[in-house]
Amino acid sequence: MKKITIAILALILVGMLIPAGFSTDSNVVITYGETTYANTNYKSIVDNFFAAQSNLDVNNIGTKIITANEVNQVSSGITGKYYSSNQILSSALLDLNDNDNLEVSVDKSKITTITGDMYISALKSAGITKGHVYVTSPVEATGESALAGIMNAYEEVTDVEIPESVKEAANDEIYTQAEIVDNSDVSADELAQLVDNVKQEVSDENITDHDTIVNIINNYVENNNINITNVDIENLADTIEQVQNVQGDVSYYQDQVSGFLDENSNGGFSIDGLMDWIKSFVNGK
Repeated sequence: MKKITIAILALILVGMLIPAGFSTDSNVVITYGETTYANTNYKSIVDNFFAAQSNLDVNNIGTKIITANEVNQVSSGITGKYYSSNQILSSALLDLNDNDNLEVSVDKSKITTITGDMYISALKSAGITKGHVYVTSPVEATGESALAGIMNAYEEVTDVEIPESVKEAANDEIYTQAEIVDNSDVSADELAQLVDNVKQEVSDENITDHDTIVNIINNYVENNNINITNVDIENLADTIEQVQNVQGDVSYYQDQVSGFLDENSNGGFSIDGLMDWIKSFVNGK
């Protein structure tokens, strides 16, 4: 009887600690493009995708709205593109409960240009190596603007800001690849593999010289029969050089966020965990 009384008191305490409507899992967040969030039908389409793919209750997850202004702060300095408030459609869900590795699930029926491998490569450029990300849109979209939302989601969950130089390098990588895919015959998967392999070689040998990076890309292109222009190669070299040059900031960010990820590697606080504890307590196990 005493054990049952204590268990009941524990449940009452939980109810007092968690306000109504508050997400019980701070390791999960959804970032909506402002166009999607403002349209009930669009938001429903996105929520249905997230719920089906993640098996999570999307009504009990914290949210953040990504505005055109936030996207333009990134895109204007890279591509010169400016988006209006009715053009920010891509949305993302970040789940850091499973943080043993980095996985990105993309709704290929809606995201037309950026692939999961492209997101993974850009996120790794930013020092992000853990978590499961889901990306979709209510209607067809390139997916370029989703990276801003994904990185914002990591900041929201971990409460650690990603350095601006790192964000810029990661976004530049996405925008450069999107432009090449749109204007050449290379597939998104081929290009993502090229970028990933070249970045790895550049990182391993700590190369920052532009001409050397161009030569590495040229060798890869020739050996794998990839059809991209010299301009594309120059642009990729600029992007990879930029990624390499911000590695100091990347290391700083990883040091700041590592404590959070280590603390949450075993699941952190959860209501399910507390319920299991109460059950075991009552059963005397």
